Amino acid sequence: MAVDYSNLWKLLIDKKMNKSDLRRAAHISTNAVAKLSKNETVSLDTIEKICTALDCRIEDIMGFVRPIQEEQHD
Repeated sequence: MAVDYSNLWKLLIDKKMNKSDLRRAAHISTNAVAKLSKNETVSLDTIEKICTALDCRIEDIMGFVRPIQEEQHD
């Protein structure tokens, strides 16, 4: 499964925050923000810091997307 952080970006808009604000508030690295921007996995510690900073739950900032499976031809 792939991660999707679309909810995080929507939440930041609602809170009138940008990625730099998130980085500072959550005390996370620019590398972590870059990974989030590319829908790459980050550590649970990073997710916890974001949830604490934004006062939200995990499902408020991320979801999982099942990849579309290609049909197998025999």
